[in-house]
This record gives sequence, structure tokens and C-alpha cells, in this order.
Amino acid sequence: MDEIRFKIAEAARMAGVSPSTLRLWESQGLIEPIRTASGQRLFTRDHIERLKTIRWMRNEKGLNPAAIREALAEEPLFVPQASEPDDELGPTQGTALSIGFKLRRLRHEAGKTLETVSQATGISVSLLSTFERTSQGLSFKALHELADYFGTTIAALSGQEDQREGQSLIRAGKWAIWPTTTSGATVQVLAEGRNQMECHRFQLAPGASSEGAYRHEGEEFIHVLTGRLEIILDGDQFFELGPGDSFYFESRRPHSWRNSDEGETVLLWINTPPTF
Repeated sequence: MDEIRFKIAEAARMAGVSPSTLRLWESQGLIEPIRTASGQRLFTRDHIERLKTIRWMRNEKGLNPAAIREALAEEPLFVPQASEPDDELGPTQGTALSIGFKLRRLRHEAGKTLETVSQATGISVSLLSTFERTSQGLSFKALHELADYFGTTIAALSGQEDQREGQSLIRAGKWAIWPTTTSGATVQVLAEGRNQMECHRFQLAPGASSEGAYRHEGEEFIHVLTGRLEIILDGDQFFELGPGDSFYFESRRPHSWRNSDEGETVLLWINTPPTF
């Protein structure tokens, strides 16, 4: 597991909350950061994923602190109704299921336990369990690693490939939107179907990022419409893109990204072949 530890401002940004909110949640017993000898708060990636889950429970489910503590302490009993359908659902209903449920179904079909998947991907069992039930809290990096482990893609899990092949006309502003699994990142589908190119419009809130590097087969093209984007290739090559800038690279190179603008960043992102 990643042993990087983040200060409170970094952790708050990655979780999509303010430092004061993070301190409040600590006082409410929802999160327990690491304390240095001088009293400084430090947070691991597991802490950050927990913070994202807390934020989702507060904002989407409207749970109070006591209910959140109970849900986190007894995870198997916490089942969000909108994203945890019954296993008895048929195939037609299944195409509209959440990404978390689809991954759980793939895991069951493969005969894998949460512990087995955790050991193979480096994602903690608690995060995997929470994601399967809520479809919330995993970074783009972690989600891509899970999809790759099960021999699928994020695009396929999102339902993008459910449409017919050959042609796709999407009017301005009528884009389908990937289920939101990562804080601050909205992915809109510009071409539906099982095509040779995956065409997306990314809207990134301030501070949104991949939260780590990932790689896959293929090639990628990025064109920035507004804002600024930082791309890191191979862990040591940094590229800052502004409005009107384009960037093309091989997807097999480890790559990570973040919105480096103080406001929203909007960009076009194309992958070929469809391996994202």
C-alpha cells in the first residue's frame, strides 16, 4: 500500500472538503488522523478514501454523524438503496446498475473474495467493500486497476458501450455522464457505442486529480478548452497545458493528472483503442 502521508490541507483538497470540515469530522469521531509528536495531523490514502465516503454519506444520503459512525462501524449493514440492487435483477435491469454493483457481480462470477482482490490490486478490503455498495470513494487510478483486474474497462462499466456501433450523434449539452465515482471529476460521453475511439469531455473541479499514475494499452489525445491541466508521464516528466493546448502520448506510459487551475478545467480526452 501507498505509505505517502498528507497534511490536512492536502487531504481536505483530495477529499473535496475544507480543512475546517475535516477537523469537525475528527471531533465527531468520524476520522482519526495520525498525530506526529508535535501534534500535526497526517492522513494516508485510506484516510482520504474514508473521508470521501463520509462526504458522500453526508451530502447524498443526508446521514447525521451518529448514523455515519454506525454505518462505517457496521459496513455490511449499510446498503444505499439507489446503488445496491438485489442480486436477483435480470440482465435488462443490470445494464443500468451502478459501477460498484457491476464490479461486485464480476467478482462473484470470478469466484474472488474481497481479500483476494485487495492483495492483487493494493486497494484495502474496506474500500473495496464500500465501493461495491456505494460506487463512491475510489480514485481514477484505483478504478482503472480494478477494471483491468477483471478484464474490462471503465467505459464498459459506465454503460458507454451499451449503444449500437457505427454511428453516434450527440447534440450539444445532451451528453451522457459517467456515474460519479471520484470527487470533482465529471466525465461526459461524446460518442456512444463500442467504437475504436473513446471520446470524452472532462470537467474537473479545482484540485481534482487521478490521485496516482496508471497505464493501459493504446494512445491518448487531450485538448484543453478552459483552465489548466498538469500531466505527469513516467513519474518525472511534467507538462502544464493551458487553453488551446493539445497533448498526445502513449497510454502504456504511467500517467497521472490534476487540475492545476484555481477554477474549473474543461478538456476533450480521446483514447484509442478503447482501453480506458
